[in-house]
Amino acid sequence: MGSWRVWRTILIIVVILGGLFYAADWFAVRVVEDRAAEKARTSEGLEHKPQLTIDHFPRPFLTQVLFGKIKHVSIKAEDVNAGGGRQEVRITTFTADLYGVKLTDSFSKATADRATGDAFVSYDDLSKSAPAGIRVSAAPPAADGTARVKLSTSLPGAGDLSVFSRIAVSGQKITLHAESLPKEVTALGLEGSVRKQIDFDANLTHLPAGISLTKAVGTATGMDIKAAGRNVELVSG
Repeated sequence: MGSWRVWRTILIIVVILGGLFYAADWFAVRVVEDRAAEKARTSEGLEHKPQLTIDHFPRPFLTQVLFGKIKHVSIKAEDVNAGGGRQEVRITTFTADLYGVKLTDSFSKATADRATGDAFVSYDDLSKSAPAGIRVSAAPPAADGTARVKLSTSLPGAGDLSVFSRIAVSGQKITLHAESLPKEVTALGLEGSVRKQIDFDANLTHLPAGISLTKAVGTATGMDIKAAGRNVELVSG
């Protein structure tokens, strides 16, 4: 009986310590999530604090910290405002999954080995970043699957104009390039001057450093843009 009491006591102590460790781990995760999200908001000039979630299963967060790397972090930001220039476009939502996240400098800096993400940009916001007078709306994809939008405007010497523009992405930039112009424009030799007014770039500012756009898919209300990167800075200095 004495031996049983010893083992029962040991078991109770283990359970209590396990509970305390779990509580400490949960608390540490919440603190770091909140601190990193606030740091991201201030360093990137975001209007709203992003939602940041640290995966601490099956390996506890504190154990991951001891080994110097967190397995998985997810982040979601909404209403990411443009920087103020006409070619900078507002992002409605941005979500990212970051893998192999290293925390340094008292949790003030976080860098991920790799990341994937999605950004959604509405046609209304694309219109605001376009040259004055241009309206961007939905269009079916090109025959080869390339995403397209419809541009509508009225230009001096060309009148009302509607064209399909292909979407290309690179770095943190969206490029819109008209497939072709109406014959009445090309016949007057106005193609060069018209293209200067309707072909444009839209920059997605405030994305984590190291994230690059990889693909654009058109929807009824905007562009769903895929992103990926390596050595991605979630929080910096």
